[in-house]
Amino acid sequence: MKKIIINILMILMILFAISFSSFAEGNFNENNIEETTIVFEKAKVLKCEDLRSVGDYQYDYQLVTVSIETGDYKGEVVEIENVLPENIAYRIIAEEGKEVIIGIEGEGESRQIYVSDYSRNSTTKVLVLVFLALLVIVGKQKGIKSVITISLTMFLIFKVLLPGILNGKDPLMLAIIIASLITVLTIIIVSGFNKKSYAAIMGTIIGVVVAAIIAMIVGNVITITGLMPDEAAMLTYIPQGISLNYNNLLFAGILLGALGAVMDVAMSIASSIQEIYLADKSQSRRKLFSSGMAIGHDIMGTMSNTLILAYTGSSIPLLLILMSYQTPLSEITNMDIVATEIVRSLAGSIGLIITIPVTAFLSVILLEIDNKKKPV
Repeated sequence: MKKIIINILMILMILFAISFSSFAEGNFNENNIEETTIVFEKAKVLKCEDLRSVGDYQYDYQLVTVSIETGDYKGEVVEIENVLPENIAYRIIAEEGKEVIIGIEGEGESRQIYVSDYSRNSTTKVLVLVFLALLVIVGKQKGIKSVITISLTMFLIFKVLLPGILNGKDPLMLAIIIASLITVLTIIIVSGFNKKSYAAIMGTIIGVVVAAIIAMIVGNVITITGLMPDEAAMLTYIPQGISLNYNNLLFAGILLGALGAVMDVAMSIASSIQEIYLADKSQSRRKLFSSGMAIGHDIMGTMSNTLILAYTGSSIPLLLILMSYQTPLSEITNMDIVATEIVRSLAGSIGLIITIPVTAFLSVILLEIDNKKKPV
C-alpha cells in the first residue's frame, strides 16, 4: 500500500512539472517569429571534386553532387559549389559517401543551395543510446529511474526554462524554480520519500541559492555585463523583441551549472549519515554530524575541482590566445569574460561547500525527530 502511495505521489509530481510548462511558456509561440525561407535538410554526398577558381580573386571550392534525404526535396539530386574559406571554423569539407546538412534558400529556379554543416545527429544519437543502455544495464532499477530524471530535466529546461525566458520572464527566478523542481523530482524518484531525501533536497536548494546570491553580489560589485560570450551578445538580435536581464541570465546559468555537483554532494552526505546511524543507533547527534563532516571534507576538494576544471576547460582557447600575446595575468583576470568564469566557478564551489554542513545538520535533525534520539 505504501509503495502504491509513493508511486502516485511521484506521478502527481511529474504531472505538476509538465503542467508548469504551460505557465512558463505563456504566450510564447514559435509561429510568431518571422517566417524564414531558409530550410535545412540532410543530404548524402554522391560525388565530390576539389577545385580552385581562376581570376582576380582565387579561392578553394568543391563541386559536390548530393542526394537530399529529408524534407520536401527528398530524393532530388543537386550539384552544389561548396566554397572553402580559409577560416577553418567555417570550412566544411564534403567527402564522398558522408552526410552533410544543406541550406535551401528560396524556391523554384531562383533557389540557392549550399553546404551548411557536417551531419552529426546520427553519431550523437548512437552515443546517447549507449549512455542510456549502460545506465539501465549497470544501474538496473536505479538506472531506469535515472533515465526518467534525465528526461524530466531535459523537459524542464527545453520546454519550461528556455520558452519562459523567451516569453520575458525573469531568468534567475525561473531558474531557481526549475532548479528546485529538478532537485525534488530527481532525488524523490531515485531515493523515494524518506528523511535522507528530504535532507538532500533542502541542502541542495540552499546550496544553489547561496551560489546564486554570491554570484549576484560579486557580479554587481565588479560590474559583470553577462554579454561577453558571442552567444549572449547575439541575444540582443533575437526576433522575439524582448528585453532580457543579461546579468540575471548569467546568474541563472551559474545556478544551473552548480546544481548537479551540489545535488551529488548533498545526496552523498545525507545517505552516508543515514547509513552510519542505521549501523549504530546509539551514536549522538554530535558524533553523526562529525561523521558527516568528515565525509564532506573528502568530497569537498574533488567536487570543487570538478566545477573549477569544468569552467576552466571551456575557456582554454581564450586563455591560449591571451597568453600567446603575453598578456599579463592581472589583465587576463580583469577581463569581463574571464572574471565571469572566475565568479561562475568560485560561486558554485562556495555553494557546494555550504551544502556540506547544511545537509549534515539537516540529516541529523531529521533523524533525531524521526527516531526521538536523546540529545547530546
